[in-house]
Amino acid sequence: MNRSAFVTRVTFVASTRPEAQESRERLAARYGDAGVDDAQVIVALGGDGFMLETVHALMGQGKPIYGMNRGSVGFLMNEFADDDLLGRINAAEQAVIHPLRMNAVDVGGQSHEAIAFNEVSLLRTTRQAAKLRISIDGKVRMPELICDGALLSTPMGSTAYNLSAHGPIIPMDSQILALTPISAFRPRRWRGALLSHQARIRLEVLEGAKRPVSAVADNFEAPNVLEVYIAEDRNVQVCMLFDAGRSLGERVLAEQFSV
Repeated sequence: MNRSAFVTRVTFVASTRPEAQESRERLAARYGDAGVDDAQVIVALGGDGFMLETVHALMGQGKPIYGMNRGSVGFLMNEFADDDLLGRINAAEQAVIHPLRMNAVDVGGQSHEAIAFNEVSLLRTTRQAAKLRISIDGKVRMPELICDGALLSTPMGSTAYNLSAHGPIIPMDSQILALTPISAFRPRRWRGALLSHQARIRLEVLEGAKRPVSAVADNFEAPNVLEVYIAEDRNVQVCMLFDAGRSLGERVLAEQFSV
């Protein structure tokens, strides 16, 4: 966003939750709704899941997105308030996010492509554990990982599913990706790896017919995959806005000291 351009035109999008819809109507009546095409900033009202939906749906607009929490957790959202919205937006700090791009090939040879701002996950879909082979930049680093799955996380996504799977929290400016196993059985003590954001990751599903695996990129799922290629896509970016003093980098850092 051009910081020299004072924001006066916004548009509002909201999740289906009643409080989000009611807030959208009230804010639009107070500040006006310029529509997506004419707005300088998109204001998203909902929770973290809705923020990710908004980012995917409207990233082609090339406009900053400012979220306000009308959901539950709201880690990616600013606190909700009716007053001084334009002032908050104009004082906000930017976070420029580059997603992961996933290319997955299923058992039928069909390719599936999607992007993920949080993480790409491989997940077993039956009672049997998955078997995965991990290659980084063309070199096999782990011939066989027996597990419930594995995920590759961006810094923004490192506080989400990655953290629940006991992966590390990554500072926003670190240019690092986290590769984290999900309930690893063998090798039991492997806790994952930190990779350069320039790394090219290949995950192969071993015994895919017997041990089927799905690949999930944020809200997109490809079933019965055999190979998954993942790399950061620097050609795609989204600008998210956070209240002054509550930047995304500050939130990720603070999460490491939460108890």
